[in-house]
Amino acid sequence: MNKKDRLRVLLEWMVLLSISVGASWAEIRKPSHPRWKPEPDRVYLQDVGQRVRSASPILSAAWYGERLFAGDAAGLLELTDGNLVRVTGPSGPVRRLKAIQDVLYAATERGLWRLQGASWQPIGERPVADVCLHLGVLLAASGNQVWKVEGDRLVSISDSSRFPVEGVASYSGNVYVRHPQRLGVLEGKTLTLEDVQDWGNLPTGSSTRDFLSLGSRLLVATDRGLAALRGMTWYETRGEDGLCYEDTTCLAEGFAGDLWIGTTRGAIRQVGAEFHYYGSGRWLPHDRVNAVAVGGSRVCIATDGGLGLISYEPYTLRKKAAWYERWLEEWGMKRLGFTHALGKRNGEWLRVVGENDVGFSAHYLAARCYEYGVTRDPAARAAALDSMTMIKWSEEITTIPGFPARSIWAVGQKGIKAKEGSDILTDQWHPTPDGCWEWKGNTSSDETDAHAYAVTLFLELVAEGRERDMAVEHLRRVFGHIVDHGWTLRDVDGLPTRWARWDPEYLNSPNGFLARGLNGLEAFSMVTSSFHFTKDAKFQKGREHLLQQGYLKDILRQKQAFPPGLYTDHDDRLAFLAYDPLLRYETDPNLRSLWLRSLERSWEVKRIESVPWYNYIYGAATGNDCESDRAAAHLRDWPLDLVAWSQFNSHRHDIRTPKGYRNYSDRIRALSPREVGPQRVNRDWTVLDNDGKGNSVVDPACWLEQYWMGRYYGFIEAPTATDRELLSVPHRGLRLGAEPYGGPPRPQLPIKPPAGSAAR
Repeated sequence: MNKKDRLRVLLEWMVLLSISVGASWAEIRKPSHPRWKPEPDRVYLQDVGQRVRSASPILSAAWYGERLFAGDAAGLLELTDGNLVRVTGPSGPVRRLKAIQDVLYAATERGLWRLQGASWQPIGERPVADVCLHLGVLLAASGNQVWKVEGDRLVSISDSSRFPVEGVASYSGNVYVRHPQRLGVLEGKTLTLEDVQDWGNLPTGSSTRDFLSLGSRLLVATDRGLAALRGMTWYETRGEDGLCYEDTTCLAEGFAGDLWIGTTRGAIRQVGAEFHYYGSGRWLPHDRVNAVAVGGSRVCIATDGGLGLISYEPYTLRKKAAWYERWLEEWGMKRLGFTHALGKRNGEWLRVVGENDVGFSAHYLAARCYEYGVTRDPAARAAALDSMTMIKWSEEITTIPGFPARSIWAVGQKGIKAKEGSDILTDQWHPTPDGCWEWKGNTSSDETDAHAYAVTLFLELVAEGRERDMAVEHLRRVFGHIVDHGWTLRDVDGLPTRWARWDPEYLNSPNGFLARGLNGLEAFSMVTSSFHFTKDAKFQKGREHLLQQGYLKDILRQKQAFPPGLYTDHDDRLAFLAYDPLLRYETDPNLRSLWLRSLERSWEVKRIESVPWYNYIYGAATGNDCESDRAAAHLRDWPLDLVAWSQFNSHRHDIRTPKGYRNYSDRIRALSPREVGPQRVNRDWTVLDNDGKGNSVVDPACWLEQYWMGRYYGFIEAPTATDRELLSVPHRGLRLGAEPYGGPPRPQLPIKPPAGSAAR
């Protein structure tokens, strides 16, 4: 044996020894020289929205110091204590409000008005469309001319144009005017159209809606996109350039080098090359935007249905994690170790005791495990133990050794109880002998995959002493049940459940053939991770049995992307729940190579969505670049408000597959959480419309899991900020959602041995 071979053998023995003595995952799991670039947890600006509804369209808006004014068809309003209140001043339609040098101007059909100090003063009686400051002189657009303001009157400084003057702007030392379909420039007293451009034109056939002088550009909002005049050359920005919607209505300069663009279908914030879309439902009370006003880091968007107010507050991802933890408490989303979504019934928020509560609560268990692995915070450890005990209880309550429930209902509790099960089957609720509880059966692979994933994390990062015995025994019982019952979960009737089947009879049948890849992957994952912790020979024999079934080629292509209708995002979650523990504990190098090849294929299809959980599982398993920058951006883009408001995007003009990604299965592009709202990791981020109507609340367990997972592996760095306000949120003691759970407590659990064997 040469020196190289001896070194290889020594390293293999060292790995085996570390496994045999129970080395922590931190020593055996993290890639030693990852190719990803850690994303700093920098301070960023978190958008926070509020809507103020009005009975009539709001035509204009402006900040005047700390005061916010708005104009409608009847006159002037002011935002007071969250409501629009009518104030004295201009009457009739107020179509333009502008703050210039500590003076607020209102352009109306009955003249120009000025607020300087406490009261409004009229300036002339001519209808005014717009005002601007040019070389220290206030100019106004009225009729077919440009006027200057002298004291309390308007004085003409131009001849009459052939076209109405709808806007006036100072650009590069010159006065430009906006006509309905073109621009003009003031030369002497003449408004000319000929000397505006030498190259290019406004979008063909377009109508102008607004314009804005911004540094080296004169920007024009049109019904066919955004145009920019630079010197004497026109440039267009359309949907293919990233403009979310082309029927633009108004423009406003932002507060951080950004640009705000109003449209007839929402508002757009342009930050560098990025376009952030704010639609009606979550952000705005109506689609049509008539004006945008920026005051400091606050933005007011005037729409036909009222105001959309967006403030930008300094945050870190660490602070956002604290916000979501507080949200879980304030909205009453925790119960008995579960985390629940909420639904609204008769105006009241209620916990949804649903189809896969144990499986989705496992993501919260994973979150607290990762958090404890990073911080060693006793509170994170206690929360992880609470969730793990609930998962163990889900198996104890059924009285079927190794059979876990989908969810648990406390008899008499307030809540929304699932009425249907998988495949629209009738509900599968079973009462306990004491009459206190009901547990939901017909359990699927959704739960068992989540058990393998989260319980092994608990064992690696949290469990000590008796806790470790409990978790190991849970793996032995659940996955031992599956192996002992012919690779199925057997329900109260002794028959396999609808979806928890890994048996050859099912997978070789017409109904199960397409599941061979995913279910084969799940089966290898469950027995591999179970053997790692229990060392029970039945799981090693189970692996040998699986190798004889011929699933390996199907596992390689477990991710189905064609025909397009077969694309299922909830199956992606199940696959990655299985990939993670399988790749942690696989010791056969040939099989590991196959699992990695399957993962590479699956993630390549999935990566267009930029969902951190998938990116991080891929990166942790391979050490490869996993687009950690886009993953962190996804986390930052989650709204703080987790109510599922309606959000629509299918009308947009920028729905194109980004360069560097392939459109598999008619999924054109993924949208930001800002644009589609918060979702669990099993949801499709390429679905453009969501008619949530504000009747449900998404639990943030998956966000917390992704953040702490990123921190644990180093995809996200620890924040460098030291200000407590950038790292945490104060306890408020509020009750905002469902009432606190007041039913019977979770029972103390024995740790039962599997039938026919002794507890380990």
